[in-house]
Amino acid sequence: MTVQLSRCLLALLLLSFALQPTPAWSADGAALTRDLPPGLQVPVAAQPGPDFDVERATEAYLNLLSPEQREKSDAYFEGGYWLQLWQLLYGLGASVLLLATGWSRRMRDRARRISARPWLSTVLYAAMFLLATQIISLPLAIYTGYVREHAYGLSTQTFGAWFGDQAKGVAIALVIMPLVIAGLYALLRRAGERWWMYAGMAGFVLILFVSMIAPVFVAPLFNDYKPLPAGEVREAILSMARANRIPTEHVEWFDASRQTTRVSANVSGFAGTTRVNLNDNLLKKTSLPEIRAVMGHEMGHFVLNHGLRLAVYSSLLITFGFWFVHATFDWTQRRWGQRFGVEGRGDPAGLPLISALFSIFFFIATPVSNSIIRQVEAEADAYGLNAAGEPQGFATAAMRLSTYRKIHPGKWEELIFYDHPSGYDRVRRSMEWLKEHPEAGRRVP
Repeated sequence: MTVQLSRCLLALLLLSFALQPTPAWSADGAALTRDLPPGLQVPVAAQPGPDFDVERATEAYLNLLSPEQREKSDAYFEGGYWLQLWQLLYGLGASVLLLATGWSRRMRDRARRISARPWLSTVLYAAMFLLATQIISLPLAIYTGYVREHAYGLSTQTFGAWFGDQAKGVAIALVIMPLVIAGLYALLRRAGERWWMYAGMAGFVLILFVSMIAPVFVAPLFNDYKPLPAGEVREAILSMARANRIPTEHVEWFDASRQTTRVSANVSGFAGTTRVNLNDNLLKKTSLPEIRAVMGHEMGHFVLNHGLRLAVYSSLLITFGFWFVHATFDWTQRRWGQRFGVEGRGDPAGLPLISALFSIFFFIATPVSNSIIRQVEAEADAYGLNAAGEPQGFATAAMRLSTYRKIHPGKWEELIFYDHPSGYDRVRRSMEWLKEHPEAGRRVP
């Protein structure tokens, strides 16, 4: 969850500056293959023995999927490549609409009439801007978050329930983001040519703050969290937590099945609030070796301080994004700003322009941001294999990604579009681990 929270905050920032939606064992989630039976799946070729071969074992796991399942998975994930482009173009179109129609200028003027104080008028403008962008982006959000997810069997929500969750997200953004945007414009007005550096530093602090409070105060707004009953699963998780020096006795489950078919788990919190969370899909549709493998991965994120590391990396990337805005805004504003009623860099009416420039930067930087995430996910994979000692569970869990993530991409395809290791890579690494630790495979019931 620590990794995911950094990404969620980055997505929240991009929501303000560029219309963007966020990803995996964690709440960005691993979709359960409906046709892959519940419980551990161990192909004959993947069982340890004198003739064990990593490539043959890996291929045996991949063959658990039928050609139809592979085709469906590939279509869903490859369609996501185009969605990234359409989301960029849609966001740019929204920014142009707000500027060209004068809506942005009129929202700024209205905010100034309510309050002459720059801080408060910027907060008011930002709230109107967020509402406007949400309304404009609603058709695309309905397609990507509801229609498409249902078409591929990944969503279990009615439209009303889905819309309610979206409304909660907007409400949270309306509490946080107007203040963030007002702070950004205070830096723009007062920090001169180095505003982008200070904005990047502030982004780091904000990421850390949200990563600490979101698991405790925000996540329960979307799902019910309850203590995991005593039993084999709870004891296995607590045993792993003790062995990996994770200071908690709090193990909870949450009702994600009312929203999705994806499995989800995380280890999160700080200063006495540390907890282990796993969703009901993981509990109901997987085996204990899979749960141990997934929790080993999540504990790896916590022990390896990936939350802090990703906060650093994300803030650096955001800083470069602010620099890109700084380097391009003035030229763009001189060329079109007067026509749109934008008075300068410190004018909130220029936020749609900042949004457009920011979204262009992050679209170009997609391979960089994906590679950063993919690196820490690979580290958590390695940690989880060693912590849990469940290569078969890890491989089976990896195969459950197959309805939403292309299982075997090309080299460049994975480098550009994947923010997690591919299913093929994860299965192969688990089989490599099994070859070095054959006794682990013999423990499988």
